Amino acid sequence: MREGLSSVACVQARLYGFAISNPANSARLMLAYKGVETKWIELPPGVHPLILKALGYRRGTVPALKLDGRKIEDSVELSHVLETLVPEPPLFPVDPERRRAVEEAERWGEAELQMVPRRIFRWTFAHDNGARARLARDIGFPLPGLVGWLNAPIARAMAGRVDADLDHARAALRDVPATLDHVDRLLADGVIGDPDAPNAADFQIAPSIRALAGVRELLPLLAGRPCDAHARRLLPRFPEGRVALPDALRSALPA
Repeated sequence: MREGLSSVACVQARLYGFAISNPANSARLMLAYKGVETKWIELPPGVHPLILKALGYRRGTVPALKLDGRKIEDSVELSHVLETLVPEPPLFPVDPERRRAVEEAERWGEAELQMVPRRIFRWTFAHDNGARARLARDIGFPLPGLVGWLNAPIARAMAGRVDADLDHARAALRDVPATLDHVDRLLADGVIGDPDAPNAADFQIAPSIRALAGVRELLPLLAGRPCDAHARRLLPRFPEGRVALPDALRSALPA
């Protein structure tokens, strides 16, 4: 993977994120694939926008990174900047038609797929103190129940930022089977899934599929799917089944 990097050996990254963030994991995977030396800074979810804006990141979202002196706050932008700075191994095919297909899949993964787990999780965290407490416990905060209760206003604000109201969260759940079908088609068509040459769309899509595995009730829908196997290969370590859906969402689960 790291052949041909001698001319860019000085490229380094400082990456801010948190472990359950699908786009932050996309950034981590791409940087690792390119062989870029990366310092990971774990941020507490919910208060991360305040920290990042204090550091000069305008959007206050993750991933946020400094790469070769340049601040980047978008995983799609990152893939294209990386391709320029570190050409090998490539994140995009040389063939123009195949490249267009990869770029389209990458954009879909960032703009649409990411929103499926994001809206489910953020509505849950906004309305379920037990879920917030489990997240605080997983991160390592003391008194996780109290931390969860104190973070309720932040969780509601984070949900509002992505329109994670009840209708959108239910719609995201209903769309899970069709979403998984779409990723399986991308794999069948060879747009993603080459184990020897993963591309930008692979790294964009796999973390969102793994994020869905964080919902206990979605594990049966993922089991046996090509997209689940693909995501597990690229991101084998991920906290599965840590969140249980509240009753208001469980009714929207696909049969």
